[in-house]
Amino acid sequence: MELFNVTVNTVSFLLCDSQKNKLCVLLYVVLSSFMLLTICGNLLVIISIIYFRYLHTPTNYLILSMAVADLLIGALIFPLSMTVSLKPCLYIYSLLCNLRSTMDVTMGVSSLLNLCCISVDRYYAVCHPLIYKTKITDCVAMKMGLGSWAVAILCGIFVFLLFFILDECDTSCVFALIAASVVVYYIPTIVLLFMYTKILVVALRQARSIHNTISQNTKSKAVSSTERKATKTLTIVIGIFLICWVPLFLSYSFVPLDSFILYVLLEPFNWFAISNSMLNPFIYAFFYTWFRRAFKMIISGKIFQGDES
Repeated sequence: MELFNVTVNTVSFLLCDSQKNKLCVLLYVVLSSFMLLTICGNLLVIISIIYFRYLHTPTNYLILSMAVADLLIGALIFPLSMTVSLKPCLYIYSLLCNLRSTMDVTMGVSSLLNLCCISVDRYYAVCHPLIYKTKITDCVAMKMGLGSWAVAILCGIFVFLLFFILDECDTSCVFALIAASVVVYYIPTIVLLFMYTKILVVALRQARSIHNTISQNTKSKAVSSTERKATKTLTIVIGIFLICWVPLFLSYSFVPLDSFILYVLLEPFNWFAISNSMLNPFIYAFFYTWFRRAFKMIISGKIFQGDES
């Protein structure tokens, strides 16, 4: 912990010791822009899913749960991270740093578990389409979303309490931190990759089957196309999530090694991870026609006219 505090102070001194440092001002402008984009984009997703009945599906309820986590990252973690990143993390800032770490873990775990739930939804939609509507109902999707948040909040509480005993920690705390990383990140990530590998195999098999079949029902084609498009879009969301969060989660696993280089990299890794929350709304808008239409109606104010059609 002592090395961590010294490192953060050194980095902060290099960045913002002088008020004339233009890099500090530029950093605030860029990060503030990211924050506004994250808040506005995810707010559009949340309003769209809540307001338009057409978007009331199990998959979209899980997307809604993830959008709430992304919105909180923009509204809470971005401002805290700007404060912590550009000022010393000692004494009066120690509690602030702990709150930032707690919320980082809570929102990150919530997003990851929601993505796991989405992978289950896509697995049934693609691999077992005949029983999909009976297995994945609106109620089941809401329970999965709430369960993800419950586990994420428990992980956040664990991180918050760990801060107060870290200075008196022995090797058992180190193993506890590594074990927690395995439980909250590596196991869900393995489940996520396993589920989407199975989905990909089945989707490719279905595509070959459709291609080789001469007579196809037009309606079944449309449904199959919709499910494949949704699966493709959410696969991109998951891929970008893993790319953004892998460096940070890996670095947390090696924190017990007390490496100077690791502590220097933690802050850039953290910003790279939370920037993922800004990207998801753009992915939805790019791939989903109905999200684009919903966004346009919200921005133009047409939803206040009371016409959901």
